[in-house]
Amino acid sequence: MIARGTALAALIGALAATGATAAMPQQGGEQGALALLEKSVSFETVQGKHQVPAYAAYLSGLFKDAGFAPSDIKFQPIGETGALTVRWPGSDPSLKPIVISDHMDVVAADPKDWQRSPFKPVVENGYVYGRGALDNKFDVSMVVTTLCDMKRAGYKPKRTIILALSGDEETDMATTKVLAQQLKGAELVLNGDGGGGLIGEDGKPYVYGLQAGEKTYADFEIAFTSPGGHSSRPGPSEENAIVRLGHAIDKIGAYQFPPQSNALTIAYLKATAERTPGKLGEAMKAFAADPKDAQAAAVLSADPEYVGQVRTTCVPTTLSGGHALNALPERAAVTVNCRIFPGVKIADIEAKLKQVVDDPKAAFRILGDPASSDASPLRPDVMAAVTKAVHANVPGVPIVPNMSAGATDSLYFRGVGVPSYGVSAVFMKASDDFAHGLNERVPTAAIPGALRQWKSLLTTLSSK
Repeated sequence: MIARGTALAALIGALAATGATAAMPQQGGEQGALALLEKSVSFETVQGKHQVPAYAAYLSGLFKDAGFAPSDIKFQPIGETGALTVRWPGSDPSLKPIVISDHMDVVAADPKDWQRSPFKPVVENGYVYGRGALDNKFDVSMVVTTLCDMKRAGYKPKRTIILALSGDEETDMATTKVLAQQLKGAELVLNGDGGGGLIGEDGKPYVYGLQAGEKTYADFEIAFTSPGGHSSRPGPSEENAIVRLGHAIDKIGAYQFPPQSNALTIAYLKATAERTPGKLGEAMKAFAADPKDAQAAAVLSADPEYVGQVRTTCVPTTLSGGHALNALPERAAVTVNCRIFPGVKIADIEAKLKQVVDDPKAAFRILGDPASSDASPLRPDVMAAVTKAVHANVPGVPIVPNMSAGATDSLYFRGVGVPSYGVSAVFMKASDDFAHGLNERVPTAAIPGALRQWKSLLTTLSSK
């Protein structure tokens, strides 16, 4: 679930058979990384397809060929999917390890809707097309290539490096929960599924977003029941489950959560205000200076790209109700999707929704098992290492911390106390971002810089 989309799109507005085990070309580098990305796309690692284990086995073979000890490569089956970890022991075992987080699974894709088959990678006009080409197999391929190249070159890390690839980030995140518990003693997490660089339509790099926080994802069901009966005998409208539900939806739609801020959102708005003309830029500057500025918050909240940066949002997303055209409804329900500001408890949002709906007959239920986490601190050592790595790729580009409105594996690592940072190495145009959509693609021009960036980042952080 790539976190790049909303936050980085906002910044730009401000500014082939599965199961094979043959190894990647031994030279690695750019050609090896491209070959690995193409091969990775060919694995249909969609929930229920049972291909995550096959993909993990392929990647394991690459690490063995590069000289990693088989005992340091582990695949843990979890349901029909699983998690892959590769440990590169450092020379100083007293230092906490660095974890690299990415995910092997992808969202579903219906071939009949695509211009090209989603799981038969195509390199065309400077792009690699295919499901997962961007989310998240680009950074998986860049990280794997970088680690293997560093190993072959004889690099010896001082601090242990652990690659942790989850297998169901796009769905249940069961593998993520397991990895977070097993690796909760880590120094920090570098997540390739968040952050990243933006290139303008003029071809010039605009900004690099360092993701250091994300909002909590939670779904609530609000349901009403009634005795039902024949539609020719409706009775009082307040006894109709659909009518009562309609009133509840109206109240939720009219309510707006209070403005909030943290170090990430303030830094983000300060940086983007400098590149945003007009009232929107003025509102960014005003809110960054005074998060209690109600007028500035209102201007930002009126823009769908920025409302998620200053408030918790809850919005109705699905409806169900009734059982026959000629019968009074016995049940009606709505699901409300909330993106909760870091640090706010899910239970507090549920309590607020109950207060807003203000109907004793409303039955509330939290769907699934959502988790929440606070934003990670903007550590000077991480900021310096990321700046060095990004500037080795794109000299001088601004580094802007941000908070994503979506959820990534970092959510669970932050939840167990491990600071996590989205550091995707792809630079691309916002107009090229088709993650989760049709005809997903990634520019091949991003590969050389991505390899430089990952090598610099890993070398810097694992050497001290």
